[in-house]
Amino acid sequence: MDTTVKVAVIYYSATGHVAQIAREISEQAEKAGAEVRLRRVAETAPRSAVDARPEWAAHLAATADIPVATAEDMLWADAVIMGSPTRFGNISAQLKQFIDTLGPAWSQGLLAGKVYSGFTSTKSPHGGSESTLLALANSFYHFGGIIVPPGYTHPDKFADGNPYGTAHTCGADAAAVGETTRNAARVQAARVVRFARAVRTA
Repeated sequence: MDTTVKVAVIYYSATGHVAQIAREISEQAEKAGAEVRLRRVAETAPRSAVDARPEWAAHLAATADIPVATAEDMLWADAVIMGSPTRFGNISAQLKQFIDTLGPAWSQGLLAGKVYSGFTSTKSPHGGSESTLLALANSFYHFGGIIVPPGYTHPDKFADGNPYGTAHTCGADAAAVGETTRNAARVQAARVVRFARAVRTA
C-alpha cells in the first residue's frame, strides 16, 4: 500500500506574508515525506484595486507561476492546509470564493475524512488572527474534516503564541515573516503530515 501522504497547501496572499508562510509549510511537509501541491487561489479583486497598491501588484506578478487552486487539488489531497490574511477578523473574499466552489465535492462527501489546518497573517497583534482561524475551521467542520491544530505542543508554538494555527503579525512596517513564525509553521506542517499519515494508514 502506498503510504505517501498528499498535502495541498492552498492560500490567498495580497502582498506576500501569507505566501511566505505557505512556502515554509510546503517545504517542511516535503521534508516530512509528503507529496505537496502549493496552490494560490484566484485573485478576484478589480485590477484597479490591485494596481492602486504597488506591493499588491508586484506580489501578484511575482507569484503568477504558482498554479491556481481547483477543486481537484482538494480531492487529490489527504491533508489540506489553508491560509488567508485577516479581513475584519475573517478570511479573505478570495479564499471564501474558492471554498464556495467546493459545493459539488462537498455534496458527494468527497471532502470528508481529510485532515485540515489553517494559517494567517495580520497587521496588528490583536488584529483578528484567532477569529480568522476559527472562521476557517467552520468550513472544515462542514466538510466533515479532521481538524489538526498545532496547539501548544512544541516550544516554538509557545513562542508563536497561537494554538489555532500559524499566525504572523507584520506590523505597521509590513515586516517580512521572521523565524518565530517560520518555526511555528514547521511545527504545524510536520504535525499535519504525521496525523494525515496515521489517518491514511488506519
